[in-house]
Amino acid sequence: MATDFETEIKQLRGTMASVREVTDLDRLQAQMTELEAQASAQDLWDDVDNAQRVTSALSRIKAEHDKVIGMDARIDDLEALVELGTEEGGQEGADVIQEAERDLTKLKKDVALLEVRTLLNGEYDERDAVVTIRAGAGGVDAADFAEMLMRMYLRWAERHGYPTTVLDTSYAEEAGLKSATFEVKAPYAFGTLGIEAGTHRLVRISPFDNQGRRQTSFAAVEVIPLIESTDSIEIPETDLKVDVFRSSGPGGQSVNTTDSAVRMTHIPTGTVVSMQNEKSQIQNRAAALRVLQSRLLLLKKAEEDAARKEMAGDVKASWGEQMRSYVLHPYQMVKDLRTGHEVGSTSAVLDGEIDDFIDAGIRWKRGQEKSEG
Repeated sequence: MATDFETEIKQLRGTMASVREVTDLDRLQAQMTELEAQASAQDLWDDVDNAQRVTSALSRIKAEHDKVIGMDARIDDLEALVELGTEEGGQEGADVIQEAERDLTKLKKDVALLEVRTLLNGEYDERDAVVTIRAGAGGVDAADFAEMLMRMYLRWAERHGYPTTVLDTSYAEEAGLKSATFEVKAPYAFGTLGIEAGTHRLVRISPFDNQGRRQTSFAAVEVIPLIESTDSIEIPETDLKVDVFRSSGPGGQSVNTTDSAVRMTHIPTGTVVSMQNEKSQIQNRAAALRVLQSRLLLLKKAEEDAARKEMAGDVKASWGEQMRSYVLHPYQMVKDLRTGHEVGSTSAVLDGEIDDFIDAGIRWKRGQEKSEG
């Protein structure tokens, strides 16, 4: 059946109208103008931290602005291509229409992904994200699974051109990771990756079992928004316990010969953050404090939400538990247990192709919020 380009293009333009309304291009343009003025100041690099904040913010806002403008231009190009193919007729026209159909398929997917951004309006959704992965039940397979998940998310970020910084890694003795923490620096990184929080399950023939038995293992993913200087989370020094130790790599191999790694404990809540990525103890302490503040900020919000739900008589459990299964044996399948979305290409998913899962998860979460509200 011939593609109804007129209807498809009309739907794309309608979706983009909603995207532009939520994105507010005028607001983005005003922010860009202000940041460009700050970036052109002669004394900008007198304060390195502020300079990096300004240039980073300018780069992100410009990318967000250009993405929307660029999508509108692609729809215009598609419309022109369809008109050209229709006018040409014959085999040449058919070839042009075939090219237009390929462009339409890719454009529909890209617009749908951009549309998901309009669903991210939570208080911290636009923030950078701090992701922590911890091995759960399953012994060495769980530690290996934790490392597989870390690679999956880092590859996902790489595919999108999002900068990442590994903040801390705790290696397991035989293979894999006990835990790892990394930042993803991108607009709406927390809102996008927040749907990945919860318990992930792996089913496979264990490469660590000499009898070749099937093993089920688990890993937990935590996603928190990165703290900003404007957030009011003050932590008294008396509430902190700070330990320093020597950084180490796989198998206990020394990374450096000084006690530069930092373990910071928030005594009232028992929250613990370890940091060993930076060269100096001072840098690791600052990074640990920032992640600790981020976790306490989210904890504070969760307590406030729980209090509101209790007053409203809502006692439902958290949506983030046992959220996805990765089955490598006896068949190949990755399935999200909340949305029902599933694919058979497990290798592609573990190589970072998780946009469809994230898209489905964000839409599902918004539906849950609407039904509860």
